Amino acid sequence: MSTILITGTTSGLGRHLAFELVRAGHRVLAHGRDAGRTERLVAELRAEGEADAFVADLASLGQVRQLAAHVAGEHPELDVLINNAGVGFGAPGAGREVSADGHELRLAVNYLAPVVLTRDLLPVLRANAPARIVNVGSAGQEPLDLDDPELTRGYDGRRAYWRSKFALAAHTFTLAEELEGTGVSVNVLHPATYMDTGMVREGGVSPWNTVADGAPGVLALATRDMGTGGYFDGTSRARAHEGTYDPGVRERLAAVTDQLLKL
Repeated sequence: MSTILITGTTSGLGRHLAFELVRAGHRVLAHGRDAGRTERLVAELRAEGEADAFVADLASLGQVRQLAAHVAGEHPELDVLINNAGVGFGAPGAGREVSADGHELRLAVNYLAPVVLTRDLLPVLRANAPARIVNVGSAGQEPLDLDDPELTRGYDGRRAYWRSKFALAAHTFTLAEELEGTGVSVNVLHPATYMDTGMVREGGVSPWNTVADGAPGVLALATRDMGTGGYFDGTSRARAHEGTYDPGVRERLAAVTDQLLKL
């Protein structure tokens, strides 16, 4: 059985995944932003199996790094990371928001946080190979403007979300190449369209699917050998936005990402 860190477990897909994985016999490290909600969730999970709570606001890259250090210190056996936490479109007409570090909020939480958390946990994951990284992305993807990655011009919540998920997919493919031969796989998936979650409802969208509909793809990538460097629609291999495969785009994205993380 695996030790699995899941970000964003206090609601929606993350909560559903936590219970499914605990019931299957895995140890779940449940991350949440709110300490009270996270502790209550873990109390429920422990009625089913093994679970521990970890609290961090992923809108703060300092807290992301602290989370990684905390997890690595307490669970050096970690062998699966599910980057599930995310920020949606926001309420219709809502303005641009920034993270604790001053980054555009959707870019910060949906992209920069998973990049930092993954980088900091890679030594542990590599030591426990075969290990798996699962990035929860979206079919909604729009090329990032690498001259304005923070979307300071023409802001729209949907575009910000789509661009963050484009970046996450492109990063996944680059990371998979870097990790080739290490025994650490990394994949990205679109779990299901407009699941019944708080962030979908906040965006003014009527849900099309339940979180149970979105779970099988994540569970498969977290617990089975599904290869590496892939994009999945649910449990099926699919094709991400063509721009995410462009070596030039990925190289520039990596450079821009490093610049943003140094700010």
